[in-house]
Amino acid sequence: MPDAQPFAFDGPPSNSVAICVLHGFTGSPKSVTPWGRALAAAGWTVRVPRLPGHGTRWQDMNITTWEDWYAEADRTIRELMSAHDKVFVMGLSMGGSLSLRIAEQHGSAIAGLVLVNPAVHSERPDRHLLPLMSRFIPSFPGVSNDIAKPDTDEGAYDRLPLKAAYSLTRLWKVVKADIANVTQPLLIFHSEHDHVVEPSNTAWILSNTRSADKTDVLLTRSFHVATVDYEADVIETGSIDFVRRITAS
Repeated sequence: MPDAQPFAFDGPPSNSVAICVLHGFTGSPKSVTPWGRALAAAGWTVRVPRLPGHGTRWQDMNITTWEDWYAEADRTIRELMSAHDKVFVMGLSMGGSLSLRIAEQHGSAIAGLVLVNPAVHSERPDRHLLPLMSRFIPSFPGVSNDIAKPDTDEGAYDRLPLKAAYSLTRLWKVVKADIANVTQPLLIFHSEHDHVVEPSNTAWILSNTRSADKTDVLLTRSFHVATVDYEADVIETGSIDFVRRITAS
């Protein structure tokens, strides 16, 4: 798909900070590359991987699972860890789910997390039927481009692949089971008007992570894909300030 390619930037060898930025479910790097570019402009090494099954056609997602998406995120994190002292992970929506899992698995090797409208569950009434529906129905209408800013495209599929969606719920279950392992500094941006991820997700994460350093920022003018919406600059500036504060301490 157009603009769905991964983004990579290498900061100067003297800089010990690196950041992995993860896109959301059915999305692509297009939705978070501007965020990644802003971080790169601050002088840090940045990677925005394209997760398996994303950025091509929606049918490709139904032959991947959350383990595949996590494996690519984990591979990227390990690459950054091999060359940098301080590694941060940031993510939008499902990218936030994967970021939490990375924090759970890598512990103090992760310097901090920044999450934008992260998801760990759904309140959709049909969620209980997903295991059955995913066996017989390939996809539903998509939930892409929940963006308040006109004429903005996140680069996501217009269909919701149900096998992949069911796998996503299994990721959430794993993340929730180990959430007490998240102790890293945590910054969350969540939109007041999000038509994809309910606010109870952010509330649950804030209540159940054991991070001593937690900050929640409310976005009042942006919808779900806030990284390319009216308050993208708030996310970018806030993320840069967060990294600088954590690395300074």
